[in-house]
Amino acid sequence: MLRLSDVLSIDDLRIVAKRRLPRLLYDLIESGVEAEHGLIRNRSSFEKYTIQPRYLVDVSQVNLRTDLLGKTYEAPFGIAPTGFAGLLRENADRMLAEASAEAGIPFILSGASVASPEEIGPIGNNNSWYHFYPAKDISITKDQLKRAWDSGFRTIVYTVDNPVYPKRERDMRNGFGRPIIKMPMYILLDALLHPIWLLNYLRAGGMPVMRSWSKYAKVGANGLEVASFFRSQSPSIQTWADLDKFRNAWPGKFLLKGIQHPEDANRAVNAGIDGLIISNHGGKSFDLLPSPLTTLPEIKIAVQGAVPIMLDSGIRRGSDIIIAKCLGADFVFVGRATLYGTVAYGKIGAAKAIDILMQEISISLALIGCPEFNSLTDEFLNVENSFI
Repeated sequence: MLRLSDVLSIDDLRIVAKRRLPRLLYDLIESGVEAEHGLIRNRSSFEKYTIQPRYLVDVSQVNLRTDLLGKTYEAPFGIAPTGFAGLLRENADRMLAEASAEAGIPFILSGASVASPEEIGPIGNNNSWYHFYPAKDISITKDQLKRAWDSGFRTIVYTVDNPVYPKRERDMRNGFGRPIIKMPMYILLDALLHPIWLLNYLRAGGMPVMRSWSKYAKVGANGLEVASFFRSQSPSIQTWADLDKFRNAWPGKFLLKGIQHPEDANRAVNAGIDGLIISNHGGKSFDLLPSPLTTLPEIKIAVQGAVPIMLDSGIRRGSDIIIAKCLGADFVFVGRATLYGTVAYGKIGAAKAIDILMQEISISLALIGCPEFNSLTDEFLNVENSFI
């Protein structure tokens, strides 16, 4: 296994995470839906671009700081919500929140987290945002929003791109679906080949309880029972009326995640949202959804600067973040990248992933003659006719 000091890229972290996890859980990170063409499109959409550099520019000082929603962050990216992270490594949600706070970037706590909002909200000077999946029982959602506010969250992220449970075939074959079904024997035996993870899993008491949802399940429910209850409540079908209801109920910043159509983006702005995160759920929603990078320019035109436009899905390099900025993204979020680091090395692995991306952005800006990240425009982009 690579020493942390030898890790050079996000892909190095992915390799270490893969070695540490049983196949079932590694696939939980990597899988998409159906034939998983969406995963390929998310990456290939970045690969068609190259950068047109400008030289003889003073790049002795490079600035990554970015203003977003009334706050200045140390880099133009944050950590996206990643569900069940605490199943992959104990206390993963806290590790991600602490690493992001120390780096000065935002962290979004997943609505499918193991950690509770009460545990994460106080971390890091309002750096943590709360992501929620509305429950079929509206009283649960109201209580979750109250818990988030009382825990110190001032920004929430409302995800709308999974109205029904998607067809995640790889997870289903592994026995991890909806409902959670019996796992094949070869999957269980594979866990024995990953003794470090297995010992930590058993030491922590087995399947972790989703403390974000345990309050609403039956008294004394174990980890599997709470997860099954969560799946009985989410996903739930949402409408524009629900958006209005939640927007009016939340006193802080309200972001909408998953929108990809310009008309929907414009309607959301008129509904009073404070920002958009263009996303296809990292390829985990519907296999024929477009890559967010391809829908970004039209949404940027439709919104006309009324709210910040953010993006996630497919980002693995600092140069990807530069491309997104050139196409109009005000900010981006990474999910798998920091999750690899956390699984591989814990909190220091999450910090390593953040540092790798920051370094890659800084080096890239110097090499293309643009010392200010916020000065990037589409004038730096070239569209290639073929992939390398």
